Amino acid sequence: MSVAIEICAPLAVLGHDVQVPLASGAKVGYAALDYAASSPALQRVWDDVAAYVPYYGSVHRGAGYLSQLSTDLFEQSRRTVAEFLGLREGDQVVFTRATTDSLNLLAGAVPAGTRVFAFETEHHASLLPWAHAGLSVTYLRAPRSHAEAVAALDAALAEAPEGPKLLCVTGASNVTGELWPVAELTATAHRHGARVVLDAAQLAPHHRVSVAELDVDWIAFSGHKIYAPFGAGVLAGRADWLDAAEPYLAGGGATRTVARETDGSVAVAWHTGPARHEAGSPNVIGAYAIASACRALSEAGFDALETREQALIARLKAGLAEIPQVKVLSLFGADAARVGVLSFVVQGWNSSHFSAALSAEYGIGVRDGLFCAHPLVRTLLSDDAPAVVSTCGAPEPSLPGERSLNAIRVSFGAGTPDEHIDRFLTAVRELVTDGAAWNYRNEGGRCVVDTRREG
Repeated sequence: MSVAIEICAPLAVLGHDVQVPLASGAKVGYAALDYAASSPALQRVWDDVAAYVPYYGSVHRGAGYLSQLSTDLFEQSRRTVAEFLGLREGDQVVFTRATTDSLNLLAGAVPAGTRVFAFETEHHASLLPWAHAGLSVTYLRAPRSHAEAVAALDAALAEAPEGPKLLCVTGASNVTGELWPVAELTATAHRHGARVVLDAAQLAPHHRVSVAELDVDWIAFSGHKIYAPFGAGVLAGRADWLDAAEPYLAGGGATRTVARETDGSVAVAWHTGPARHEAGSPNVIGAYAIASACRALSEAGFDALETREQALIARLKAGLAEIPQVKVLSLFGADAARVGVLSFVVQGWNSSHFSAALSAEYGIGVRDGLFCAHPLVRTLLSDDAPAVVSTCGAPEPSLPGERSLNAIRVSFGAGTPDEHIDRFLTAVRELVTDGAAWNYRNEGGRCVVDTRREG
């Protein structure tokens, strides 16, 4: 017997009532449709942080009441995040600055000689740290189905030499929003003796994630993607490689003892556990904000949140499908499961120009460019990118001999009202049909509205 899931209302976020100026001089409520870059703060998170701030104190090394309270809050936040992620016994949570910081930390902890595997479709945060850390990396071509992704990884791992191996894979694409077959890829990796780190920056804000169920070895995500934009992130998972590695940062908090030797040198014994990689005064507010967001999403219920988001996705896709000049980008096909992230191009428009018009004429904030996933967007656009007539705005740098390529990304989440999706679709239709109402010019590589009306 199926159980009906009630579609919940949008969660309360900061900025929902912000009025922004239009080129016409009027003001309109801002439609924030760039969640994939940074989601707004949940009102619940802001309220929790504001209630704590008067009690802020140093963490771990203070004897005073506020220090002890802050230490308890910090460590309780770690336990809250562990519960939110469904960690296994023995897994640890390390607080970082963001997903990029988390994956660079892990890259520095990977044993020497490890071969890393990553699809070229990854965000730069999960594509680049490995080679930067001096590791050998095998980059796999963009797959066009889940089965192709699993088969490609299986073949690559079968041919890999003996030694430690690591797969880095996204849970949901920051370009297309499409979900990746994480459980299947993890099972394949483990069968070949490889470990897996999951980039959940775009997955965690939209879906319940269980490290134990997916069986990944590590997971990374950012507070600013999960309605807690206070400068913190998370790397969570197995302790052995992290405890065996040199500390990510050298400094107070990571050290157990420091002593002068007779020869004048300094001998250091480092902590094990999360403290080993959290040197310096930790970002207590950032960690607490993430924990608050985790609680808020869990209490709202991911089933209800996902049901509402899927309804918005269906409305968005149906609306764009009615506009023949719009091409939605996809790796796995139009029916692939996705979170609230969708990228597209418009025939006759430079994407920077189109995005600028959405902002200046409709008060809608989206993103344009290559979204820090240059190989993926180039793959999606290189074969049949639509002809571009408008030239205002310089896209992301193109390769020698390559056409200028860029796209538009619309992204949303638990705080997005229906009206924002409807206004966006209306704006796209009007711009495609009637063109922009204002002139635009190139300023510093960006397309900005001019003061003169056309005609």
